Amino acid sequence: MTRLLQNWVSEQAERRPDAVAVVLRDQTLTYCELEQRTNQLARLLKAAGCQRGERVAFAIPKSPTALVAMLGILKADCVHVPIDTASPAARIEKILQSSQPRCVLATGASTKLVDELTANYSFPQLAGVGWMDPSPPQSENFVPIFNGTDLNNYSTASLACENASTDAAHILYTSGSTGDPKGVVITHANVIHFVEWATRYFGMDSSDLVSGHPPLHFDLATFDVFGAFSVGAQLHLVPPDLPPMPNEIADFIRRSELTQWFSVPSVLHFMAKFDVVKFHDFPSLKRLLWCGEVFPTPALRYWMQRLPSVTFTNLYGPTETTIASSYYTIPSCPTDDTVPIPIGTACDGEELLVLDEQLRPAPAGAVGNLYIRGAGLSPGYWRDPTKTAQAFVPYGSDGHDRIYKTGDLARIDPDGLVNFMGRSDSQIKSRGYRIELGEVEAALNSLEELRECAVVAVPTEGFEGTLICSAYVPRNAETTSTTIRTKLNRSLPSYMLPARWMCLAQLPKNANGKIDRRRIRELFAEQIASELPPPPATPQTRATSGTGD
Repeated sequence: MTRLLQNWVSEQAERRPDAVAVVLRDQTLTYCELEQRTNQLARLLKAAGCQRGERVAFAIPKSPTALVAMLGILKADCVHVPIDTASPAARIEKILQSSQPRCVLATGASTKLVDELTANYSFPQLAGVGWMDPSPPQSENFVPIFNGTDLNNYSTASLACENASTDAAHILYTSGSTGDPKGVVITHANVIHFVEWATRYFGMDSSDLVSGHPPLHFDLATFDVFGAFSVGAQLHLVPPDLPPMPNEIADFIRRSELTQWFSVPSVLHFMAKFDVVKFHDFPSLKRLLWCGEVFPTPALRYWMQRLPSVTFTNLYGPTETTIASSYYTIPSCPTDDTVPIPIGTACDGEELLVLDEQLRPAPAGAVGNLYIRGAGLSPGYWRDPTKTAQAFVPYGSDGHDRIYKTGDLARIDPDGLVNFMGRSDSQIKSRGYRIELGEVEAALNSLEELRECAVVAVPTEGFEGTLICSAYVPRNAETTSTTIRTKLNRSLPSYMLPARWMCLAQLPKNANGKIDRRRIRELFAEQIASELPPPPATPQTRATSGTGD
């Protein structure tokens, strides 16, 4: 039997049909209900003309309906393309033009977005919009090709699938340095390999209550969804409209009685900053996992001191290598706030390589470029052989092996653990999102209000981890950062907008006439430092300040 991601739901539905699969507030779906609804949707998509290998996008906020869409698309032998419904239509248009989906699935929550897309852009390859709600919307710009009530016309019985495990399961769009999002192709086999390793390593089973914190267009969500479904666990979706306040997240963990929490570190850092975790809090929690960026050691110590019975694991890996490629479970609470946490050792079937510029192993303890090879490697970027060849390079004496250039710097310590040492390019992580500063700068440069601009990243101790900062030269005095931000928000999602702005008469240049980005970073760092409160006065500093010198 061909191994496909949707098979896990079918197996659980046959084994434990009445077990709860998905929870969102008062909404639940059992494995039987999930199986039947996704079978109906798959048949409907096929009847609408969707064929093996075609893309089907879904613009549906995280919900049980979104999961039905995802699985139904897979069962129709198609590739699902999750859309961030919070992104501006201009960016989503680029994703749809790139992926060329056969149709787009939507619900009432995305009516305004779909209206704007269909009113302002042309998608010749698009057969239409499939409406997942029972009642279709009133719109002058589009008429749905089907709606939720049409699902009832199709059989709930299982259906045969044509896909192979090496076929694409989904395309996840990440920030691109040229200003256009890049589509990372991930296969069924990529995900299955990681999920089987992770559920085995973490000891997950049907008694688990698993968090679903990231949005579905974020690769961390792939493990939440299929990790839970593979073992028959309950997936508890964090409501998309849950106020992003630390106490609200803590209450959700308690109320849901979660056994596993998985998120980006900025969420955990934020909760620590506001001191919302009690000693011996979350009594059901067994394990806490994070991935996507560096977790500051002081915040980790805060968590480990309060939850001594919970295991803490750092996962590392870019989207191109499928969820994560390495892991490090913290053996004991760190005693030194200044010592960073390793990204650890490679997951089964993966390998981390620290290489020099000639792709030779870096000397012991030396910093080198981090590459990854193994079962998680994506086939490449969707319909972009040039970018694929740049990022996935031949390796080995015969050149038949492939390795992925992460753009990260790393070194291997004496214990054989890999340590992350920063970025080697303009790509950053902020609040868990991978962002190409080039995409932000390209969007800024498209604004007629600006003469020139530069975008840099400045590390901070805040929960964001890294601040996006923009220095700019306006064409006239009426142009303000508020004006720029408002216009920029039409082409970029909010998490990619600069948090700091600096208006200059001209941008600093280096000896070669290029923009001096190092100096711009220094200017922002000085600005941020000047706004920090002064350190507490010590007896010695008080005496000095009183001399009148």
